[in-house]
Amino acid sequence: MFMFTVALTGGIGSGKSAVESEFKRLGVSTIDTDNIAREIVSPGEPALHEIIEKFGPDIVGKDGHLKRHELRKIIFSDVIKRQQLESILHPRIKTCTKMSINKAEGSYCVVSIPLLFETKQEATYDRILVVDVPVETQINRTANRDGSPRETIAGILAAQVDRTVRLRLANDVIDNSGNIMTLRNQVNRLHEKYLMLALQN
Repeated sequence: MFMFTVALTGGIGSGKSAVESEFKRLGVSTIDTDNIAREIVSPGEPALHEIIEKFGPDIVGKDGHLKRHELRKIIFSDVIKRQQLESILHPRIKTCTKMSINKAEGSYCVVSIPLLFETKQEATYDRILVVDVPVETQINRTANRDGSPRETIAGILAAQVDRTVRLRLANDVIDNSGNIMTLRNQVNRLHEKYLMLALQN
């Protein structure tokens, strides 16, 4: 069965999770590729063994779990290391995402993909929804959320597609700089739009 797909993306700290939660509240099937990425590096998974081989045993804690914050610091200060990690993770994430889409129910599904444009996946999806906030808001939210230094956040922003490029490539945009009700109203309108588009396909 054909499933109409909406790729949800946006820069770090833009509030993709909040938007995803709003679609879930409406009963829409959602797939979060960040969750998939976490699952495939769980203790005992082949991807974790490959990461240890590339980055050394210190990248894993005593509990056997990946030190995600330490890995983030490494890959956003070293392009080669980032490419090595991407070659391990991205093919697996894409495979798992396709499987999840095939199992999704309803008229359409939302797939949250932070690095949609960076991984050249935009043509894979029927619709691209970008969550947008000013860059300073991205930095402040990220710093407040996980305590990352501003230099680390700046490195992540530099590695992501520029905000103007994201907006130019988007089919739909959510401005997430307001309150929860403003966000909810935007999601409600898009939900009706996607239901109609799904029926037409």
